[in-house]
Amino acid sequence: MAADLDLVVRARRAVVGAAEVPAAVGIADGRIAVVTTYDDAPPAARTVTLDDDEVLLPGLVDTHVHVNEPGRAEWEGFATATRAAAAGGVTTIVDMPLNSVPPTTTLAALEVKRRTAEGRVWVDVGFWGGAVPGNRADLEPLHRAGVFGFKCFLLDSGVEEFGHLEPDEFALAMRDCARLGALVIVHAEDGRLLDETALDGAHYAGFLASRPEAAERAAVGLVIEQARGTGGRAHIVHLSSAAAVPALREARAAGVDVSVETCPHYLTFEAEQIADGATELKCCPPIRDAANREGLWAALAGGDVDFVVSDHSPCTAELKAQGGGDFGAAWGGIASVQLGLPAVWTAARARNHPLVDVVRWMAAAPADRIGLRHKGRIAAGADADLVRFAPDEEFVVDVAKLHHRNPVSAYAGRRLTGVVRETWLRGRPVADTPQGQLLRSGER
Repeated sequence: MAADLDLVVRARRAVVGAAEVPAAVGIADGRIAVVTTYDDAPPAARTVTLDDDEVLLPGLVDTHVHVNEPGRAEWEGFATATRAAAAGGVTTIVDMPLNSVPPTTTLAALEVKRRTAEGRVWVDVGFWGGAVPGNRADLEPLHRAGVFGFKCFLLDSGVEEFGHLEPDEFALAMRDCARLGALVIVHAEDGRLLDETALDGAHYAGFLASRPEAAERAAVGLVIEQARGTGGRAHIVHLSSAAAVPALREARAAGVDVSVETCPHYLTFEAEQIADGATELKCCPPIRDAANREGLWAALAGGDVDFVVSDHSPCTAELKAQGGGDFGAAWGGIASVQLGLPAVWTAARARNHPLVDVVRWMAAAPADRIGLRHKGRIAAGADADLVRFAPDEEFVVDVAKLHHRNPVSAYAGRRLTGVVRETWLRGRPVADTPQGQLLRSGER
């Protein structure tokens, strides 16, 4: 086997399984063939040795990315989103079924999206389907075509072409997906508990008050109830409220199949420090106070939150500034697929978490939840998706150097720690030619 290796990557520090160890990773035909100790590296056609200040990581898996193409390519696109992902050490993304036009709610729309992405992606890309009013008959064809599950909203999604499910419709979708064995991923806020009268123009406090924690807790409760009743698989996206964690913990202890993610912005920012008019930090559900942020960190540390993904949700600079800093008028969403790793690592190391934890949260755990067990890990048989990471190098975020389409970032001017120096996809450096593949659930 060793004689047939295309490449060996040697690193005095590598995250392998649940440890950081010296290692040599042998690669053949795009997959990891063997992992040995650093000093016992096998022969290969080429050997790369990382510098002493670098750590070898598996490529990250980001299951929450809004590419927005086709239909809203001025917001983002497959080429720009995947280049940004690669620059941030992300080698696999799963595209959300909105805000593209058409949304991925029918087989025909999925085929349009795949044709649009073909040959234009720098990393591997999978697709979520959407569960919306009136498309129950579309769920099985989409499932058979390889979507990784179905996204739904329990309140207005913000775009008219992707309707939300009322509680009775959500119950039917959960039942249908339980029959298929499909994962249902849920934007869990109860629209009946929002308070738009609290909105106060440019004042962030008013926006925060308009989307209370009670709305998340109520919606999470509904998801738990339906997952328990149907025996289906559910996942809560972008949890912002630590107050919802106890109900999730109790449900999981009782055997309910429900998982949960949070996002780098909820682990980084705090409401007390968001300036009035700073709509680059508007997202839904909102960034809450510092005590809540620490509650999310405690939930991650305790295993009550499963993983961290970006919710990369970009738009044009004009939409972000719409209303001149009015939080009620500006588009909600944070573009961060390129910055998730350094943002989380910066905050994690300040709380004494090792890189092993970050890799579990941002690579192995999301990959496992959607069935991509050949992604997100350095192990024999896995795809050779690797990252050369300098964990001690600092930088200041310059929006002009980000690869996503619009130069808007909640992290602009922020000092972060951790630089991605190189990314490999199936053993090849991600360079100037798109080499990503389109993924289907259940296929290698």
